[in-house]
Amino acid sequence: MAELMVTVAIAALLSAVAVPSFSGLIASQRAKTYASVLYATLAKTRSQAITLNGNVTLNPAAGGWGNGWQMSDPNGVALDNRGAAQGVTVNGPNSVTYSSSGRLPAGTVAPVFVISTASGSTTLYQCVSVDLGGRPYMKPASTC
Repeated sequence: MAELMVTVAIAALLSAVAVPSFSGLIASQRAKTYASVLYATLAKTRSQAITLNGNVTLNPAAGGWGNGWQMSDPNGVALDNRGAAQGVTVNGPNSVTYSSSGRLPAGTVAPVFVISTASGSTTLYQCVSVDLGGRPYMKPASTC
């Protein structure tokens, strides 16, 4: 019985030490996952613009990018929707439009999305951006 109690005590101690690092890992993965989905959606938006030979726009859902987004074709028909993410804050442009060439329209500022999650007092960041050629990229930083 004493051996069982010692084993349980050691397991409880190890669990108490591991839980804080797991919450940081979960928050980090949440930001990476959302950034990856946004990256894939930007690539899909570019591909759709080339395929449809017209402007395709990616707009945030009501309330901002953290609440999801909608991709629409030149006629305003929804091509793709994404719902809200839990525990993620996203700062981004008003919309992203790709022209039929797969590039951003002339005079457009390259869109930048900063995705953040919190783990205790630590804030974790992912940055997703689009170059003027239309290619999205991402990196783990608070600025692109």
